[in-house]
Amino acid sequence: MKHVLLYTSLLMFFFCTSGKGQNGPNSIVRTIKQDKKGNIWIASWEGVFRYNEKSFTNITSKESSARFFSVLEDRKGNFWFASIGSGVYYYDGKSFKNFTTKDGLANDRVTNIYEDKTGNIWFGTESGASFYDGKSFQNFKMKEGAVHATDSVHGSIYQKPIPEDHWFHNDVNAIIEDKTGKLWFGTRGYAFVYDGKTFTTITNKDGKPFANVRSIIKDKKGNIWLGGYDGLWRYDGSTFTNFTQRFVGYIYEDKKGNIWTSSDNSNDSSRAWALSRYDEKSLSDKKPMATEITNKAMIFGILEANDGSIWFGAFDGVHRYDGKTITDFKAEKGQK
Repeated sequence: MKHVLLYTSLLMFFFCTSGKGQNGPNSIVRTIKQDKKGNIWIASWEGVFRYNEKSFTNITSKESSARFFSVLEDRKGNFWFASIGSGVYYYDGKSFKNFTTKDGLANDRVTNIYEDKTGNIWFGTESGASFYDGKSFQNFKMKEGAVHATDSVHGSIYQKPIPEDHWFHNDVNAIIEDKTGKLWFGTRGYAFVYDGKTFTTITNKDGKPFANVRSIIKDKKGNIWLGGYDGLWRYDGSTFTNFTQRFVGYIYEDKKGNIWTSSDNSNDSSRAWALSRYDEKSLSDKKPMATEITNKAMIFGILEANDGSIWFGAFDGVHRYDGKTITDFKAEKGQK
């Protein structure tokens, strides 16, 4: 009987993870965006997928086998895909162009893409930020003295001050431009603000630098939100406010001004992450409360689609929340 159960389990595992007959990716999804035409783009470890409300198409399957972390549609309607190990890909809807360190990119391990107000493209890499003006790359390091080193336990470094010469300071997770034109950079080391000349370490209300910042956004009011090892923080231009001390991996603002987060909700017996929503009306309360929508092994990118549904990436693919139920696209058919 045990052998029968084991065989059945293996069959279930195969059909749940096989690419055949599945709709969306079956593995880690890092970023989800919606383009001007309403298509949803998903950066995953199996490639970049496009969803047209009927089916999913793996856009990069014939171009690259790299793991993808981020996707951006620029103001001209072209797409940029960030990969781990293969640099960045430019896609005009017909053909690809690959940019790597040979072209001037700071590092071929790229996790974040951002377009500034003037239309220049920024890439967050493991060796600093790369700025692309359409012709050439210019690279920036947050800490010029930072060196590449390896820690036996990455988590332990955050229990003490991060050395000023540590390579984590140049491993860029997030980039955002604030309303004054300054650029904010979240790294695995500290977070920095760049005024066009100097990188300055960002510190909270207690004077401590923000460590391992994974996500930075600017909301509709111009406030800056930071999420990472030190929890969730909002900066209104003069004051930092803390919303939770749980590790926050991703921040997103929906059309109503609600703030969505993916945060570490684990304890000694669980590795769960929570998808949570802070209602806009409660953001000014002394103790704003988050509504927990679901728990998953890990939760990454978040998107509100045009129809109001919330999409989120996880360790096991892409999911959609319609306000009542959560759809797991791996269980459906139609992938091209």
